Amino acid sequence: MARTISIFNNKGGVGKTTYMFHVAHLLASTSLTVLMVDCDGQANLTAHTLRNAAIRKSWSPDGNSIWKNIEQVAKGVGDVGQRSPIQFNPRYPTLYIVPGDLRLTDFEDRLGDTWSAAKGGSEAAVRVQSAIHRYIKWAANKIKADVVLVDLGPSLGAINRAVLASSDYFIIPMAPDLFSIEGTRNLGEKLVLWHREWAQCHQAWNGNDVELPDGTPKFLGYVIQSHNIRNNSEKMTRGWNMFGRIIEQNVQSNIVDKLTTIDQVVDWADGSYNLGMIPNLHSLIPYSQAARKPVFDCSYGDGLQGAHVTRAAESRDHFSGIVDIIRQTLVW
Repeated sequence: MARTISIFNNKGGVGKTTYMFHVAHLLASTSLTVLMVDCDGQANLTAHTLRNAAIRKSWSPDGNSIWKNIEQVAKGVGDVGQRSPIQFNPRYPTLYIVPGDLRLTDFEDRLGDTWSAAKGGSEAAVRVQSAIHRYIKWAANKIKADVVLVDLGPSLGAINRAVLASSDYFIIPMAPDLFSIEGTRNLGEKLVLWHREWAQCHQAWNGNDVELPDGTPKFLGYVIQSHNIRNNSEKMTRGWNMFGRIIEQNVQSNIVDKLTTIDQVVDWADGSYNLGMIPNLHSLIPYSQAARKPVFDCSYGDGLQGAHVTRAAESRDHFSGIVDIIRQTLVW
């Protein structure tokens, strides 16, 4: 059975899509079958992954974007679709994507309008709330995925409530800044609330023909993104290292302590939830986006020159430790 990990932060601009794109490729390079699902209404992961022609096709009337697969549910005229994910890179034959779609945001209101009814056991509302969960599960089974990575938008809205409920784990990419630190407070409180409300849905739902998500994703940890490297023991500038220490403290008090009481935290032996640090890759990211490749696969043919080629190749090391943690934590 595939394990689902959501990559999520309620603050934007922290590099979560770039992080997920690279981790997915590295996991696939170890012969795991990996499904990426773009549930961010901005569809940045899709733009990084697919050419425009493929994106337009996925948005067409018979397309296979996430929206096209739940459109009938959103409109109240049917159930989830069964349109297969896209295998997009011959170099990574076990890597797939369910494309994002700008129209997914239209589902936000439908989820919000039916939430109270779902907590009361309404079948129609339960079908709406579980639609994304049920499609992701079908798609994962279709390709025999080992792991599903879901990219979420920067909000605490109804779509993220529905998708996180379907996840086994979640990882928070963070920038070492005041806004990311403050955001941990809202996130911890909201996850506790969602846990309680999803429990209400399960208690009220008596049917057996619609599968509800568990609603109990476990916090795997956080990753510090885009810090500036320095040649010291912390490998960060003094100012950014200060924020790094504060992040650990706030993650502990605002997320770990709160979610521990509802058994939604992975218990790390060393007590630290810092899964690693991804340095600022600066101008390498636009090359990656233009080539639709991970940075570590980019070379002279993609426009890199001089020291950029070496830096691109070495970037694999920044992600490999986190990939090892994921592989060791999850049992396949």
